[in-house]
Amino acid sequence: MMRGIRGATTVEKNEATEIERETERLLRKMVADNEIQPEHIAQVLVTVTDDIDACFPAKALRNLKGFDFVPVMCAQEIPVKGSLPRCIRVMMTAQTDRDQQDVCHIFLNQAITLRPDLLQKG
Repeated sequence: MMRGIRGATTVEKNEATEIERETERLLRKMVADNEIQPEHIAQVLVTVTDDIDACFPAKALRNLKGFDFVPVMCAQEIPVKGSLPRCIRVMMTAQTDRDQQDVCHIFLNQAITLRPDLLQKG
């Protein structure tokens, strides 16, 4: 079954090294917690708020073993007033045997405020 796996994180500064580091940390946790293999990933969409422009966060996938052929795209979030600043969001579509309610959606740093209803249990 194909499932969407959500993830989000924030950075303190609009700096390439921090953006790549936090994006990589988020992706590693999304893959590990959902027991996903790179060859089971159909695509990854990465969006950023308009205050992140130091690099493409999708570049972080290049640091992950087996991700050479995973299609990835970056886009900018719509600029909603009052939204969480310096936020990186990920939508990963992957093949998994997990039921929809058992998918682990990962929110790190200040992004934990986005969807507390989806935070991992336990």
